Amino acid sequence: MIGNLNHVAIAVHDLEAAAKTYRNTLGATVSEAVPQPDHGVTTIFVELPNTKIELLEPLGEDSPIAKFLERNKAGGIHHVCYEVQDIQAAVEHLRNEGATVLGTGEPKIGAHGKPVVFLSPKDFCGTLVELEEA
Repeated sequence: MIGNLNHVAIAVHDLEAAAKTYRNTLGATVSEAVPQPDHGVTTIFVELPNTKIELLEPLGEDSPIAKFLERNKAGGIHHVCYEVQDIQAAVEHLRNEGATVLGTGEPKIGAHGKPVVFLSPKDFCGTLVELEEA
C-alpha cells in the first residue's frame, strides 16, 4: 500500500537557524518558509536526491508542534510521510486493519497541496505517520 518515503519532518524552535544549518553546513538546497495555518506550522523543505526533510516551526499557540517541542526541548523527528496512490482507499484499508486515523479521518490538504492524513503513533511503533496522496 505505501509507496515512496516523501519526507521526514523535524520539529525545530528556530526555523531560520535550522535552514541555515542545512544550507550552509550540509550544502543542501532549502526552500523558503511557508506558513501552513491549517496545520499550525511554518515549513521549510530541504531537498535531497531521494526524498525531503521538512523542518517544522510552531505557528500560533495551538500548534501541535509547540506541544511536541515542550516535551522534546531539543526538537527532533516529529513524523515520517509515505506516499499512497489513493488516500481514501488507504484510509479504508487502515481502518479495516484496526489502525487509528487521527482527527476526523477526512484528508486535509498538506504542504504540497495534496490530501494527507495522520496515523496514531500507538499503531506504528511509536512513530507518527503521515500519508500523502501521490
